[in-house]
Amino acid sequence: MAHAFDYELTELHSHIGGAVSPEIMWSLAHSQGIKTKNRDYWEFLETITVNPLQPKSFEGYLKLFDTTELIQSSPEGMEESALSVVSGAYRKNLITRLEMRFNPMLRNRNGERDLDHIILATIRGMERATLEYPIRAGLIIMLDRRFSPRQNEVLVEKAIKYRHRGVVGIDVGGPQNPAYKVEDIAELYAKAASAGLGLTAHAGEETSDNLASTIEELGVSRIGHGVKAVGRPELLALLRDKGVTLELCPSSNLSTGVVSDKSELAKIVKTLLDEEIKFTINTDGPEMLQTSLRKERALLKDGGMLDDDQLLQCEQWAREASFLR
Repeated sequence: MAHAFDYELTELHSHIGGAVSPEIMWSLAHSQGIKTKNRDYWEFLETITVNPLQPKSFEGYLKLFDTTELIQSSPEGMEESALSVVSGAYRKNLITRLEMRFNPMLRNRNGERDLDHIILATIRGMERATLEYPIRAGLIIMLDRRFSPRQNEVLVEKAIKYRHRGVVGIDVGGPQNPAYKVEDIAELYAKAASAGLGLTAHAGEETSDNLASTIEELGVSRIGHGVKAVGRPELLALLRDKGVTLELCPSSNLSTGVVSDKSELAKIVKTLLDEEIKFTINTDGPEMLQTSLRKERALLKDGGMLDDDQLLQCEQWAREASFLR
């Protein structure tokens, strides 16, 4: 095979809202007649990407998704987005297993667009890419901490409905919400598990709050980020004892200040290794964060945090933890 990569890779944590290249997002906005705040492409670029030299707050990072989700709020937008994410993952990084996540309810313009059309269009884009390239891909449907119980219930119903068409799991994320309680979605997670879907959840990113309850009450096999478990021996023990795999996103956490610097990142990685907690390497959203899976791995290797054997071990852990079967 004529490529310069050492071996094929797996990515488990990539948001579609942050994984489509800016020039495609720009074209999608114009083709759908969506008026963006910035008429100039270079100004537009600043509204959907994070400059590594100018980190954003965590809240500022989440605000970037307001623009990308708006542009992707149509079946056409989601089909082209999914096609570009999956095909680009293979071409740019030789990723042959990719799980990408999104919340279709944040792309139906408050009910103006049909939810099934949004999901099916995303599946079509993913399937088109897998016809063109030797890559396996799956969708993770995201619940939201801000949503009503019924909204999240509908999302789980849709995930189950399309589990034989490429939906492989569910997740929960979004901005922190004081009204959110893990137990409110525990029954939904149990329902998804009974249908054979994989379970992951965003937790331990900004704070360690809810991390223990997320593991114990939702029955997840993976946690998105989870870095705030470091420094909490009881949480590290829980992760290890439950066999939960962390989906680390190094550049994302550095860019948003969730992890203060590379020194803290090195401490996190060392602690996880010492505590025998499995973790995978991911981008969170390669285009939004101006990174790639290969760059994430290079960051850890060049920083002396992982050697080649440990990087290969992380890849093996990713394959074992993948919801793609």
